[in-house]
Amino acid sequence: MNLEKILSISGKPGLFALKVQTRTGFLAESLLDGKKISVGMKVNVSLLSEISIYTQSAEKPLTEVMRAIAIKEDNGPAISHKEDNETLIAYFTEILPDYDSERVYPSDIKKIFNWYNLLQSKGLVSKEEPVIENAEEIKESVVEEVVAEKAKAPAKKVTAKKE
Repeated sequence: MNLEKILSISGKPGLFALKVQTRTGFLAESLLDGKKISVGMKVNVSLLSEISIYTQSAEKPLTEVMRAIAIKEDNGPAISHKEDNETLIAYFTEILPDYDSERVYPSDIKKIFNWYNLLQSKGLVSKEEPVIENAEEIKESVVEEVVAEKAKAPAKKVTAKKE
């Protein structure tokens, strides 16, 4: 399962696939309906590969939680995110028994199941062990591109007032 280019965009429903970086942001394609949108640099965006779930001992990457759901469901769909909170919490406890119930809210659990079912319907989840090649190099190149884009932005002109 590769969540490297899957995004959650604040204020937009569903998940998006990162397509192309532009001068002012990037282009993303919705996994729900396939529509492409332009996203500016000021919008809050989360890469699913960077999200972790709190546990009693440490944080567990979302990729591992999704993989645990895929193993439990044999790559099939999980329960609906519209189930009642008690059902969702019980199911989530089976998947991640040591999650921190004080910091992981039912709304977070709903979002995880919603995302899992969306990714599963698109064939993007797998119970196979992920193979990440050059992950650190990829992250560094993305950071370098963002820094380069910000450096290219024109500087504001400052004019001195004549007295």
